[in-house]
Amino acid sequence: MQPVFSNLAGLAAVLGLVPCLLVPVAARAESAPESSTDQSATADAAADVDGEGDDVGDGEALWRGSLELYGFAPLKATGTTRIRGFEADVDQDLGDILDALEWATYVRGSVERDRWGLLTDLSYVRLGAQGARTGPGGRLTGKAEVTERLGTYDLAVRYRFGEPETAVAEPGAFSLIPYAGVRVIDASLDVDVEVLGAGPLGVDVEREGTFGRTWAQPLVGVQGQVFLSPRLRAFARADIGGFNLSGDQDLSGNAQVGLGYAVGDSTHLNLSWRYLGLRYRNDRSPSSGFRIDENGIELGIKFFF
Repeated sequence: MQPVFSNLAGLAAVLGLVPCLLVPVAARAESAPESSTDQSATADAAADVDGEGDDVGDGEALWRGSLELYGFAPLKATGTTRIRGFEADVDQDLGDILDALEWATYVRGSVERDRWGLLTDLSYVRLGAQGARTGPGGRLTGKAEVTERLGTYDLAVRYRFGEPETAVAEPGAFSLIPYAGVRVIDASLDVDVEVLGAGPLGVDVEREGTFGRTWAQPLVGVQGQVFLSPRLRAFARADIGGFNLSGDQDLSGNAQVGLGYAVGDSTHLNLSWRYLGLRYRNDRSPSSGFRIDENGIELGIKFFF
């Protein structure tokens, strides 16, 4: 979720310097002392162009962007899948999740011109059969399995207060970025239950049901960072989506805080703690839906352009 932006910035800076460079050339034809003065002014103008950050050359706004590849490792994950009133509960640690993991993709990106921009956060996770518990009774033994496929796709408009986002900056440099947009959730969960029967050990596994839905939520959030040293920064973000606008319950949210360290002049390694929560229940009777609560470690590599 960039060399193009860097090349554009360099080109804009060169174009901005051209008029300044022409001044000392013209002045040199009349007087050498005046040429020296104009060259000094040209150097100051170049420094202003490089230091401004938001505007470059002849009034053109500077494009900036970032791309982050990351992985989220929940140390603890709990959830409930509800299908027509029947519930299966999941309580897992990192080892359980890794055993069930079949696929995971995570990527974030942003682009801005001047202070306005767009951001996106895309994730897709597929988990195989996870051990779950149900209420025993009748033929039910109390054991179940939940299979999960969950995609979360954010797109939002953002506005930046403070300094541009870079890999290296002066201590104390900060940025604060509120954003608003849409979150699309694509969820599919299957529940299989263990029942008394004629199978091995006197039990069988039967499909209790499937929950599947794709829907959009309104999304608002804020993210920020502050540099503790030229290469070390602290960052945080929080967002919330849904606001119970779809179904009987419809909420999602993230909270994250961490540290990033610059490797080179355009790359950061990020380590953070993250909480992710998601709740949905339709308004039918009996109802169907699911709940997910995860918290753990996120590790990423972020490129600035």
